[in-house]
Amino acid sequence: MRNKHLFSNALRSAGLPPLTRGLSTTLQLNLGKRCNQTCRHCHVDASPFRTEEMTRATAEQCVQLLESVDSFDTVDLTGGAPELNQNFRWLVAESVRLGRSVIDRCNLTILSEPNQEGLARFLANHGVRVVASLPCYSRENVEAQRGDGVFSRSIDGLRELNSLGYGVEGSGLTLDLVYNPGGAFLPPSQAALEVDYKERLKSDFGVIFSSLLTLANLPVSRFKGDLKRSGQLDQYMDLLCSEFNPATVETLMCTNTISVGWDGTVYDCDFNQMLEMAVRRGGNRLTVADLPEVITERGRAIRVDDHCLGCTAGAGSSCGGALA
Repeated sequence: MRNKHLFSNALRSAGLPPLTRGLSTTLQLNLGKRCNQTCRHCHVDASPFRTEEMTRATAEQCVQLLESVDSFDTVDLTGGAPELNQNFRWLVAESVRLGRSVIDRCNLTILSEPNQEGLARFLANHGVRVVASLPCYSRENVEAQRGDGVFSRSIDGLRELNSLGYGVEGSGLTLDLVYNPGGAFLPPSQAALEVDYKERLKSDFGVIFSSLLTLANLPVSRFKGDLKRSGQLDQYMDLLCSEFNPATVETLMCTNTISVGWDGTVYDCDFNQMLEMAVRRGGNRLTVADLPEVITERGRAIRVDDHCLGCTAGAGSSCGGALA
């Protein structure tokens, strides 16, 4: 049986203390597990058949938390496809009203779904930063991960965003793309891959964007299932262990992000959320309705497990891309 506590052991071997929470600057909200796509690597296990969705009451509690915590400067909306939640546009507008920057974790194809007319313009009008999934600049690789027809619709979505100023220098509208590997390996250099992405997308499709973010696939949910079925799980965990990089630890997203699940439960990060590793106090899980000073308590121990190795391997990985 494989040893447990690989991540904690890696910290200890590097002479690093256990992870603790710092200043909370990002409020990440998972608006539900419903999505118009079913991607092979999805750590949320999202699909069109999922019904979990954040209610208006919970969304209002999230806004109340935002009003109470001055240190939050960013609201990060994710899913599933967060735009499918009926409260999505309200949450964007309220966050902007409160002076916060807003990120939309967009899969691009949502822009052409029925009942989403005007979504791209809404995002532009509110200055939302779009972080869009595009795991490769080739049709074959994208559709192997995300399904038939996804690539051309993604390119159409990028062109629509470009037409509104997204990715255009000086427009103030940021369009970042996200790469994740198509198998059991780590991302290449973020800077070098960004150059390739920009050259290929511009020359092949006339598409431009701001920056590329590289994310490792964490051994969670669908991707972990793929690793097990292919007999690669142990090999992948060995890779993550061997590539542990102490320089990534200081800027791990769990140190400054509060992750709120669709039902209002509080987590240290989106990956812990999918593993149901809730933040607890006195044996009880915290929810967004708890006192703000309890939710954002500095110095509190962060819940970790071996999946955390995925964020500290190589150049590191987070919702903001490479860490080192």
